[in-house]
Amino acid sequence: MTQQVPSTEPELAGVRNFRDVGGLPTVDGRRVRHGVLYRSGHLAHATPEDAAFLATLGLHTIFDFRNAADQRLEGQDVELPGVRNLNLPLSDPADGAEFWTMIRDGDVALLREILSGGRAESRMVDSYRVIIKERTAEHSRVLHALAEDSVPALMHCAAGKDRAGLSIAVTLLAVGVEREAILADYLESNATHRRYKVRRSGTSPSAYAPEVMELISPLFDARAEYLTAAIDTIDETWGGVDAYLERALRITPERRDRLRERLLD
Repeated sequence: MTQQVPSTEPELAGVRNFRDVGGLPTVDGRRVRHGVLYRSGHLAHATPEDAAFLATLGLHTIFDFRNAADQRLEGQDVELPGVRNLNLPLSDPADGAEFWTMIRDGDVALLREILSGGRAESRMVDSYRVIIKERTAEHSRVLHALAEDSVPALMHCAAGKDRAGLSIAVTLLAVGVEREAILADYLESNATHRRYKVRRSGTSPSAYAPEVMELISPLFDARAEYLTAAIDTIDETWGGVDAYLERALRITPERRDRLRERLLD
């Protein structure tokens, strides 16, 4: 299969938040290679035209970080011939089935009780910290796979913001991308055309009342404090990225060099 690097970001009808991570600068003056690492929301609603475009990317592996609750809600990814789909569920920043029930069915009083007064933001910060601390085996597996043979790769979760965002960030930290560039890429998920389409139960206008949308907005935003909390957790828990990679993710300096060969110009 011939790999084609798109000259402009495509408009995919059924896949949100798709982008090539290529071009981001490293601290030693290199850049992430275009056409080797992509990120997006889920692929369950990809149209035939979307699938045809994705097939031109020459993907080796799709990393799907959704859990069973996500997959029941949205469905399974569209199948791309010759592409490995590796499902590695990560802790949902919003607690899986309980979260989706709250989002779809929760009335304003319940949402106010659970999410108001900064509780939604705290929920997200806590979840980012937990993923970094508790999902080291999954992130280790991703980095080892990328170093071995799994590029070009696409990483996604439901919205392509939290679990995929953290996995992309860990990968970029491993190859030495500047932290400011990692944060800027993460914040791209806030663009209107990238954002997850929130589904609420009922046809009443109150289901999407301004207060309801304001209460749940922090759960669907990409906020600097969320990703910063994750990176701070690496520094606080392991003393920095180097120790985190070696002790928590079992990435040797040699394997890290191999990652850089795979992903950087």
